[in-house]
Amino acid sequence: MNVVIIGLGYVGLPLAQEAVHVGLTVTGLDIRQSTVDGLNAGRSHVDDLSDADVAAMVAAGFRATTDVTGVGELPDVTVICVPTPLSESDGPDLTAVKSATETAARLLKPGALIVLESTTYPGTTDEIVRPMLEKASGLAAGIDFHLAFSPERIDPGNEQYGMRNTPKVVGGLTPACTDAAAAFYGTVCDTVVKAKSAREAEMAKLLENTYRHVNIALVNEMAIFCHELGIDLWDAIRCAATKPFGFQAFYPGPGVGGHCIPIDPNYLSYKVRAELKHPFRFVELAQEINSRMPGYIVDRAAELLNTDAKPLNGAKVLLLGVTYKTDIADQRESPARPIARKLLQRGAVLSYHDPFVDSWQIDGKEIRRAAAPDERADLTILLQAHSEYDLAAIAANAHLLFDTRGKISGDSVFPL
Repeated sequence: MNVVIIGLGYVGLPLAQEAVHVGLTVTGLDIRQSTVDGLNAGRSHVDDLSDADVAAMVAAGFRATTDVTGVGELPDVTVICVPTPLSESDGPDLTAVKSATETAARLLKPGALIVLESTTYPGTTDEIVRPMLEKASGLAAGIDFHLAFSPERIDPGNEQYGMRNTPKVVGGLTPACTDAAAAFYGTVCDTVVKAKSAREAEMAKLLENTYRHVNIALVNEMAIFCHELGIDLWDAIRCAATKPFGFQAFYPGPGVGGHCIPIDPNYLSYKVRAELKHPFRFVELAQEINSRMPGYIVDRAAELLNTDAKPLNGAKVLLLGVTYKTDIADQRESPARPIARKLLQRGAVLSYHDPFVDSWQIDGKEIRRAAAPDERADLTILLQAHSEYDLAAIAANAHLLFDTRGKISGDSVFPL
Protein backbone atom coordinates (compact mmCIF):
# COMPACT_ATOMS: atom_id res chain seq x y z
CA MET A 1 0.00 0.00 0.00
CA ASN A 2 1.31 3.39 -1.03
CA VAL A 3 0.35 6.15 1.42
CA VAL A 4 0.68 9.94 1.31
CA ILE A 5 0.14 11.95 4.49
CA ILE A 6 -0.48 15.68 4.07
CA GLY A 7 0.59 17.56 7.19
CA LEU A 8 3.48 16.26 9.28
CA GLY A 9 2.72 17.66 12.71
CA TYR A 10 1.48 16.10 15.95
CA VAL A 11 -1.17 14.11 14.06
CA GLY A 12 0.41 13.24 10.73
CA LEU A 13 3.86 12.22 11.92
CA PRO A 14 2.76 9.52 14.43
CA LEU A 15 0.46 8.10 11.73
CA ALA A 16 3.36 8.05 9.30
CA GLN A 17 5.54 6.28 11.86
CA GLU A 18 3.02 3.50 12.45
CA ALA A 19 2.36 3.10 8.71
CA VAL A 20 6.09 2.77 8.04
CA HIS A 21 6.39 0.32 10.93
CA VAL A 22 3.87 -2.08 9.35
CA GLY A 23 5.66 -1.97 6.02
CA LEU A 24 3.64 0.57 4.04
CA THR A 25 5.34 2.93 1.58
CA VAL A 26 4.86 6.39 3.10
CA THR A 27 5.53 9.87 1.72
CA GLY A 28 4.85 12.95 3.80
CA LEU A 29 3.86 16.34 2.41
CA ASP A 30 4.27 19.54 4.38
CA ILE A 31 4.40 23.21 3.41
CA ARG A 32 7.29 23.99 5.79
CA GLN A 33 10.66 23.40 4.18
CA SER A 34 12.40 23.42 7.57
CA THR A 35 10.12 20.60 8.78
CA VAL A 36 10.76 18.52 5.67
CA ASP A 37 14.52 19.07 5.78
CA GLY A 38 14.64 18.16 9.46
CA LEU A 39 12.64 14.96 9.01
CA ASN A 40 14.71 13.80 6.04
CA ALA A 41 17.80 14.40 8.18
CA GLY A 42 16.34 12.30 11.02
CA ARG A 43 15.24 15.14 13.31
CA SER A 44 11.88 15.21 15.08
CA HIS A 45 9.90 18.37 15.80
CA VAL A 46 7.10 16.77 17.87
CA ASP A 47 7.16 15.57 21.48
CA ASP A 48 5.97 12.03 20.86
CA LEU A 49 8.73 11.04 18.42
CA SER A 50 12.45 11.17 19.12
CA ASP A 51 15.18 11.86 16.58
CA ALA A 52 15.94 8.14 16.67
CA ASP A 53 12.31 7.36 15.80
CA VAL A 54 12.42 9.63 12.77
CA ALA A 55 15.82 8.31 11.69
CA ALA A 56 14.39 4.77 11.81
CA MET A 57 11.47 5.89 9.64
CA VAL A 58 13.81 7.39 7.06
CA ALA A 59 15.95 4.25 7.08
CA ALA A 60 12.79 2.21 6.39
CA GLY A 61 11.94 4.31 3.35
CA PHE A 62 9.94 7.28 4.66
CA ARG A 63 10.60 10.58 2.95
CA ALA A 64 9.15 14.04 3.30
CA THR A 65 8.71 16.69 0.63
CA THR A 66 7.08 20.06 0.02
CA ASP A 67 6.57 19.30 -3.69
CA VAL A 68 3.56 17.25 -4.75
CA THR A 69 5.32 16.40 -8.01
CA GLY A 70 7.95 14.62 -5.96
CA VAL A 71 5.49 12.04 -4.66
CA GLY A 72 5.98 9.79 -7.67
CA GLU A 73 3.50 6.92 -7.95
CA LEU A 74 -0.07 7.99 -7.20
CA PRO A 75 -1.02 6.79 -3.71
CA ASP A 76 -3.58 4.19 -2.73
CA VAL A 77 -4.36 6.23 0.38
CA THR A 78 -4.08 9.96 1.07
CA VAL A 79 -4.66 11.22 4.61
CA ILE A 80 -5.16 14.94 5.35
CA CYS A 81 -3.79 15.92 8.77
CA VAL A 82 -3.55 19.72 8.58
CA PRO A 83 -4.41 22.31 11.28
CA THR A 84 -7.92 23.73 11.62
CA PRO A 85 -7.55 26.92 13.67
CA LEU A 86 -10.14 29.57 14.40
CA SER A 87 -10.59 32.61 12.20
CA GLU A 88 -10.37 36.14 13.58
CA SER A 89 -14.13 36.00 14.16
CA ASP A 90 -13.78 32.70 16.11
CA GLY A 91 -15.34 30.72 13.28
CA PRO A 92 -13.72 27.78 11.50
CA ASP A 93 -10.69 28.47 9.32
CA LEU A 94 -10.58 25.70 6.71
CA THR A 95 -7.88 27.33 4.59
CA ALA A 96 -5.39 24.53 5.22
CA VAL A 97 -8.02 21.81 4.66
CA LYS A 98 -9.01 23.30 1.31
CA SER A 99 -5.39 23.65 0.24
CA ALA A 100 -4.65 20.05 1.25
CA THR A 101 -7.76 18.88 -0.59
CA GLU A 102 -6.49 20.54 -3.76
CA THR A 103 -3.23 18.66 -3.30
CA ALA A 104 -5.06 15.38 -2.66
CA ALA A 105 -7.06 15.89 -5.86
CA ARG A 106 -3.84 16.09 -7.86
CA LEU A 107 -2.85 12.69 -6.46
CA LEU A 108 -6.25 11.04 -6.82
CA LYS A 109 -6.65 7.89 -8.92
CA PRO A 110 -9.62 5.55 -9.37
CA GLY A 111 -10.09 3.19 -6.45
CA ALA A 112 -8.03 5.29 -4.06
CA LEU A 113 -9.00 6.27 -0.51
CA ILE A 114 -8.99 9.89 0.76
CA VAL A 115 -9.33 10.43 4.51
CA LEU A 116 -9.74 13.73 6.35
CA GLU A 117 -8.43 13.64 9.94
CA SER A 118 -8.42 17.38 10.62
CA THR A 119 -11.02 18.32 13.24
CA THR A 120 -13.92 20.24 11.75
CA TYR A 121 -17.68 20.71 11.89
CA PRO A 122 -20.09 17.97 10.79
CA GLY A 123 -20.63 18.04 7.04
CA THR A 124 -17.18 19.22 6.01
CA THR A 125 -16.18 15.93 4.38
CA ASP A 126 -19.34 15.79 2.28
CA GLU A 127 -19.95 19.52 1.69
CA ILE A 128 -16.41 20.88 1.28
CA VAL A 129 -13.94 18.09 0.56
CA ARG A 130 -16.08 15.92 -1.72
CA PRO A 131 -17.08 18.65 -4.24
CA MET A 132 -13.49 19.90 -4.49
CA LEU A 133 -12.15 16.41 -5.17
CA GLU A 134 -14.86 15.59 -7.69
CA LYS A 135 -14.50 18.87 -9.59
CA ALA A 136 -10.71 18.65 -9.83
CA SER A 137 -10.51 14.95 -10.71
CA GLY A 138 -13.67 14.26 -12.66
CA LEU A 139 -14.18 11.19 -10.44
CA ALA A 140 -17.24 10.51 -8.26
CA ALA A 141 -16.82 9.98 -4.53
CA GLY A 142 -18.31 6.71 -3.33
CA ILE A 143 -18.24 5.34 -6.88
CA ASP A 144 -14.83 5.97 -8.42
CA PHE A 145 -12.93 6.58 -5.17
CA HIS A 146 -13.49 6.24 -1.42
CA LEU A 147 -13.85 9.23 0.89
CA ALA A 148 -14.00 9.11 4.69
CA PHE A 149 -13.44 11.05 7.90
CA SER A 150 -11.45 9.69 10.85
CA PRO A 151 -10.99 11.98 13.86
CA GLU A 152 -7.47 12.23 15.20
CA ARG A 153 -7.06 11.20 18.84
CA ILE A 154 -3.46 12.16 19.47
CA ASP A 155 -2.69 13.12 23.06
CA PRO A 156 0.84 14.61 23.08
CA GLY A 157 2.97 13.26 25.88
CA ASN A 158 0.64 10.35 26.70
CA GLU A 159 2.90 7.37 27.32
CA GLN A 160 0.02 4.91 27.74
CA TYR A 161 -2.06 5.53 24.62
CA GLY A 162 -0.69 6.18 21.14
CA MET A 163 -1.59 5.56 17.53
CA ARG A 164 -1.58 1.78 17.79
CA ASN A 165 -3.71 1.18 20.91
CA THR A 166 -6.15 4.10 20.74
CA PRO A 167 -9.41 2.98 19.06
CA LYS A 168 -9.84 4.64 15.65
CA VAL A 169 -13.24 5.92 14.58
CA VAL A 170 -13.95 5.94 10.82
CA GLY A 171 -17.00 7.11 8.91
CA GLY A 172 -17.30 7.11 5.14
CA LEU A 173 -19.43 8.82 2.54
CA THR A 174 -20.90 5.35 1.79
CA PRO A 175 -20.68 2.00 3.61
CA ALA A 176 -18.05 0.93 1.07
CA CYS A 177 -16.03 4.05 1.88
CA THR A 178 -16.26 3.20 5.58
CA ASP A 179 -15.06 -0.32 4.89
CA ALA A 180 -12.11 0.95 2.86
CA ALA A 181 -11.07 3.35 5.62
CA ALA A 182 -11.48 0.61 8.24
CA ALA A 183 -9.27 -1.71 6.19
CA PHE A 184 -6.51 0.90 6.01
CA TYR A 185 -6.62 1.86 9.69
CA GLY A 186 -6.84 -1.76 10.67
CA THR A 187 -3.21 -2.07 9.59
CA VAL A 188 -2.02 0.70 11.94
CA CYS A 189 -4.51 0.47 14.84
CA ASP A 190 -5.57 -2.43 17.04
CA THR A 191 -9.23 -1.37 17.16
CA VAL A 192 -11.32 0.33 14.47
CA VAL A 193 -14.82 1.64 15.25
CA LYS A 194 -17.16 2.20 12.32
CA ALA A 195 -19.45 5.23 12.51
CA LYS A 196 -22.76 5.39 10.64
CA SER A 197 -21.32 7.98 8.23
CA ALA A 198 -18.71 10.71 7.98
CA ARG A 199 -20.99 13.15 9.81
CA GLU A 200 -21.24 10.94 12.89
CA ALA A 201 -17.46 10.51 12.89
CA GLU A 202 -17.02 14.29 12.66
CA MET A 203 -19.50 14.79 15.50
CA ALA A 204 -17.79 12.16 17.67
CA LYS A 205 -14.61 14.23 17.78
CA LEU A 206 -16.46 17.41 18.70
CA LEU A 207 -18.48 15.56 21.34
CA GLU A 208 -15.31 14.25 22.99
CA ASN A 209 -13.74 17.68 23.27
CA THR A 210 -16.93 19.59 24.09
CA TYR A 211 -17.49 17.18 26.99
CA ARG A 212 -14.09 18.08 28.39
CA HIS A 213 -14.50 21.79 27.63
CA VAL A 214 -17.79 22.04 29.52
CA ASN A 215 -16.63 20.04 32.53
CA ILE A 216 -13.41 22.02 32.82
CA ALA A 217 -15.48 25.21 32.74
CA LEU A 218 -17.66 23.81 35.53
CA VAL A 219 -14.75 23.26 37.92
CA ASN A 220 -13.10 26.53 36.88
CA GLU A 221 -16.19 28.45 37.89
CA MET A 222 -16.45 26.39 41.08
CA ALA A 223 -12.82 27.31 41.87
CA ILE A 224 -13.70 30.99 41.71
CA PHE A 225 -16.63 30.87 44.11
CA CYS A 226 -15.05 28.22 46.38
CA HIS A 227 -12.17 30.65 46.96
CA GLU A 228 -14.66 33.30 48.02
CA LEU A 229 -16.54 30.83 50.25
CA GLY A 230 -13.36 29.51 51.89
CA ILE A 231 -13.86 25.97 50.54
CA ASP A 232 -10.97 23.78 49.41
CA LEU A 233 -12.26 22.62 46.02
CA TRP A 234 -9.28 20.32 45.51
CA ASP A 235 -10.19 18.39 48.63
CA ALA A 236 -13.84 18.29 47.56
CA ILE A 237 -12.83 16.81 44.20
CA ARG A 238 -10.60 14.26 45.97
CA CYS A 239 -13.52 13.14 48.08
CA ALA A 240 -16.02 13.07 45.20
CA ALA A 241 -13.60 10.99 43.09
CA THR A 242 -13.86 8.12 45.58
CA LYS A 243 -17.37 7.39 44.27
CA PRO A 244 -16.98 4.33 42.03
CA PHE A 245 -19.79 5.33 39.66
CA GLY A 246 -21.47 8.44 38.28
CA PHE A 247 -18.52 10.81 38.68
CA GLN A 248 -15.37 11.65 36.72
CA ALA A 249 -12.87 14.07 38.18
CA PHE A 250 -12.02 17.25 36.31
CA TYR A 251 -9.66 19.85 37.74
CA PRO A 252 -9.53 23.64 37.56
CA GLY A 253 -6.56 25.47 36.15
CA PRO A 254 -5.30 28.78 34.74
CA GLY A 255 -7.15 28.26 31.45
CA VAL A 256 -7.38 25.72 28.66
CA GLY A 257 -4.75 25.09 26.00
CA GLY A 258 -3.67 22.77 23.25
CA HIS A 259 -5.02 22.11 19.79
CA CYS A 260 -8.43 20.74 20.83
CA ILE A 261 -10.24 22.16 23.85
CA PRO A 262 -9.96 25.91 23.11
CA ILE A 263 -10.85 25.43 19.44
CA ASP A 264 -12.93 22.36 18.55
CA PRO A 265 -16.14 23.18 20.49
CA ASN A 266 -16.32 26.48 18.58
CA TYR A 267 -16.63 24.51 15.35
CA LEU A 268 -19.73 22.82 16.70
CA SER A 269 -21.13 26.12 17.96
CA TYR A 270 -20.56 27.61 14.51
CA LYS A 271 -22.45 24.77 12.82
CA VAL A 272 -25.42 25.12 15.19
CA ARG A 273 -25.60 28.89 14.65
CA ALA A 274 -25.11 28.66 10.88
CA GLU A 275 -27.71 25.98 10.21
CA LEU A 276 -30.14 26.11 13.13
CA LYS A 277 -29.92 29.89 13.78
CA HIS A 278 -29.61 29.62 17.55
CA PRO A 279 -26.69 29.46 19.99
CA PHE A 280 -25.16 26.38 21.51
CA ARG A 281 -25.39 27.84 25.00
CA PHE A 282 -23.33 25.25 26.88
CA VAL A 283 -20.36 25.70 24.57
CA GLU A 284 -20.52 29.48 24.52
CA LEU A 285 -20.82 29.69 28.31
CA ALA A 286 -17.92 27.27 28.75
CA GLN A 287 -15.84 29.35 26.36
CA GLU A 288 -16.66 32.49 28.33
CA ILE A 289 -15.70 30.91 31.67
CA ASN A 290 -12.49 29.25 30.48
CA SER A 291 -11.29 32.29 28.55
CA ARG A 292 -11.64 34.53 31.60
CA MET A 293 -9.40 32.34 33.77
CA PRO A 294 -6.11 34.06 32.76
CA GLY A 295 -7.57 37.39 33.90
CA TYR A 296 -8.74 35.81 37.14
CA ILE A 297 -5.25 34.39 37.74
CA VAL A 298 -3.73 37.85 37.35
CA ASP A 299 -6.30 39.39 39.69
CA ARG A 300 -5.53 36.74 42.31
CA ALA A 301 -1.81 37.40 41.83
CA ALA A 302 -2.39 41.08 42.58
CA GLU A 303 -4.40 40.18 45.70
CA LEU A 304 -1.62 37.92 46.99
CA LEU A 305 0.98 40.64 46.51
CA ASN A 306 -1.28 43.12 48.29
CA THR A 307 -1.33 40.85 51.35
CA ASP A 308 2.45 41.25 51.35
CA ALA A 309 2.17 45.02 51.01
CA LYS A 310 3.47 44.96 47.42
CA PRO A 311 1.79 46.31 44.29
CA LEU A 312 1.77 44.23 41.12
CA ASN A 313 3.37 47.13 39.31
CA GLY A 314 7.11 46.59 39.75
CA ALA A 315 6.79 43.21 41.47
CA LYS A 316 9.04 40.34 40.38
CA VAL A 317 6.78 37.54 39.15
CA LEU A 318 8.09 34.12 38.13
CA LEU A 319 5.95 31.83 35.96
CA LEU A 320 6.69 28.12 36.22
CA GLY A 321 5.70 26.00 33.20
CA VAL A 322 4.52 27.81 30.07
CA THR A 323 3.53 24.82 27.91
CA TYR A 324 -0.12 23.83 27.64
CA LYS A 325 0.31 20.49 29.47
CA THR A 326 2.92 18.73 31.58
CA ASP A 327 6.15 17.25 30.30
CA ILE A 328 5.90 18.37 26.68
CA ALA A 329 7.24 21.35 24.73
CA ASP A 330 3.94 22.13 23.01
CA GLN A 331 2.83 25.72 23.66
CA ARG A 332 -0.25 25.84 21.42
CA GLU A 333 -2.99 27.98 23.00
CA SER A 334 -1.23 27.83 26.37
CA PRO A 335 -2.93 30.05 28.98
CA ALA A 336 0.55 31.11 30.10
CA ARG A 337 0.69 33.54 27.19
CA PRO A 338 -2.41 35.63 28.01
CA ILE A 339 -1.46 35.51 31.69
CA ALA A 340 2.01 36.85 30.90
CA ARG A 341 0.54 39.52 28.62
CA LYS A 342 -1.81 40.76 31.34
CA LEU A 343 0.97 40.75 33.97
CA LEU A 344 3.20 42.83 31.71
CA GLN A 345 0.37 45.26 31.03
CA ARG A 346 0.01 45.78 34.77
CA GLY A 347 3.70 46.49 35.22
CA ALA A 348 5.05 43.20 36.59
CA VAL A 349 8.75 42.40 36.14
CA LEU A 350 8.29 39.03 34.53
CA SER A 351 10.48 35.95 34.29
CA TYR A 352 9.71 32.32 33.52
CA HIS A 353 11.11 28.83 33.86
CA ASP A 354 10.23 25.76 31.83
CA PRO A 355 12.53 22.77 31.27
CA PHE A 356 11.04 22.32 27.77
CA VAL A 357 11.20 25.95 26.60
CA ASP A 358 14.62 27.55 26.13
CA SER A 359 13.33 30.98 25.06
CA TRP A 360 9.95 32.67 25.29
CA GLN A 361 8.56 35.85 23.81
CA ILE A 362 5.36 37.77 24.45
CA ASP A 363 4.35 40.11 21.63
CA GLY A 364 7.97 40.33 20.49
CA LYS A 365 9.32 40.98 24.00
CA GLU A 366 11.89 38.45 25.20
CA ILE A 367 11.03 37.18 28.68
CA ARG A 368 13.97 36.41 30.94
CA ARG A 369 14.45 32.72 31.64
CA ALA A 370 15.11 32.06 35.34
CA ALA A 371 18.22 30.05 36.15
CA ALA A 372 16.20 27.65 38.31
CA PRO A 373 12.53 27.06 39.17
CA ASP A 374 13.14 28.00 42.79
CA GLU A 375 14.68 31.38 41.93
CA ARG A 376 13.54 33.98 44.41
CA ALA A 377 10.71 36.29 43.34
CA ASP A 378 8.03 38.40 45.01
CA LEU A 379 5.49 35.95 43.63
CA THR A 380 5.90 32.55 41.96
CA ILE A 381 2.98 31.19 39.94
CA LEU A 382 2.90 27.47 39.16
CA LEU A 383 1.12 27.15 35.80
CA GLN A 384 2.36 23.68 34.81
CA ALA A 385 3.63 21.10 37.27
CA HIS A 386 6.27 19.38 35.13
CA SER A 387 7.52 16.13 36.68
CA GLU A 388 11.06 17.52 36.64
CA TYR A 389 10.08 20.13 39.23
CA ASP A 390 10.87 19.43 42.86
CA LEU A 391 7.64 20.99 44.10
CA ALA A 392 8.54 20.65 47.78
CA ALA A 393 11.79 22.53 47.24
CA ILE A 394 10.02 25.18 45.19
CA ALA A 395 7.46 25.66 47.97
CA ALA A 396 10.17 25.83 50.63
CA ASN A 397 12.12 28.53 48.80
CA ALA A 398 9.25 30.62 47.42
CA HIS A 399 8.34 33.88 49.09
CA LEU A 400 4.73 33.58 47.89
CA LEU A 401 3.60 30.68 45.73
CA PHE A 402 0.33 30.69 43.80
CA ASP A 403 -0.45 27.09 42.85
CA THR A 404 -2.95 26.95 39.97
CA ARG A 405 -2.69 23.14 39.71
CA GLY A 406 -3.43 21.99 43.26
CA LYS A 407 -0.11 20.18 43.57
CA ILE A 408 1.65 21.81 46.55
CA SER A 409 0.88 22.55 50.16
CA GLY A 410 2.69 24.75 52.64
CA ASP A 411 2.45 27.96 54.63
CA SER A 412 3.57 30.12 51.70
CA VAL A 413 1.40 28.28 49.15
CA PHE A 414 -1.95 29.62 47.99
CA PRO A 415 -4.12 27.32 45.83
CA LEU A 416 -6.39 28.36 43.00
